[in-house]
Amino acid sequence: MLGSEPLSLESGGSDASVRHYWRAAYAERSVLVMDADPALFDAAPFLARQAELAAAGIRVPAVLAQDAARGLVLLEDLGTAELTPLLTSPERAREWYLKAIDLLVQMQSRLDGAHLPAFDAAFQRREMEIGREWYIGVHLGHQLDERQLALWERSIALIVARNTAQPILFMHRDFHSRNLMVVDGELAVLDFQDAVLGPVSYDLVSLLRDAYIDWSEDFVLDLAIRYWERARAAGVPVHADFAEFYAAFEWQGLQRHLKVLGLFARLKHRDGKDRYLADIPRVFGYVKAVCRRYSELTPLGRLLLDLHGERETVGYTF
Repeated sequence: MLGSEPLSLESGGSDASVRHYWRAAYAERSVLVMDADPALFDAAPFLARQAELAAAGIRVPAVLAQDAARGLVLLEDLGTAELTPLLTSPERAREWYLKAIDLLVQMQSRLDGAHLPAFDAAFQRREMEIGREWYIGVHLGHQLDERQLALWERSIALIVARNTAQPILFMHRDFHSRNLMVVDGELAVLDFQDAVLGPVSYDLVSLLRDAYIDWSEDFVLDLAIRYWERARAAGVPVHADFAEFYAAFEWQGLQRHLKVLGLFARLKHRDGKDRYLADIPRVFGYVKAVCRRYSELTPLGRLLLDLHGERETVGYTF
């Protein structure tokens, strides 16, 4: 695509999708080649979201060339400074998270998601069914009996009803520390091709209740307040009352984490990617904590603990 052979070509890694990346070095710069079988990955949403984000002033990798028919996209190389390894302490992490919150508010206030797929009730339900199929069914080896399945269905209906009552807007859908790169001291956004029109709290959940790194409840609460204040000031349609917003944040997090459990199990058992197994206890911990806090979710929490062979004698509800 650049008309000349690179001096070197090395793997730039892969992600949880079917894409693979190659770093091509030239005398004056390096570039990234995003490579995916076009039968398995449609590059059109990636290219469309990249253009929209760039036009809104959000730092994303520039598209240098593309050959969609061959599944190739040539991208600006933003380097290797992923945010996650820089979150070495709560003090340092807070500085970076505040930058990420500012970036999120910019995305939410500048981008119109009306043309994007709707992250609606059916979409959210399908995602949680990944958790039932792959995490409960395959990873834990349990097929729910009639009573358990009815309990699961009631719980999923409650979660969907709460989440679809939220204000909706542009939603990145995977806004977390592994998809944020540090470039010249600022943050750039990756992996935006799955953006949808969805609940206002979702991307903040992805950021603060990250599947790959966790923080104390006080730390998360403080940053959620900072986001809420900045979002309101920017005209983002968050809830008028912070307590309502934080409850919405928790219920949306439960939906996301039930899906993530299924995705991590599927990556292991179907795709042979074992590295995600280490993060399952963290994600399940998020699920347990939310189920403990809300009385409507107590039956779901007990079911999940039973499936793990665990018992819990003390719970708190709000």
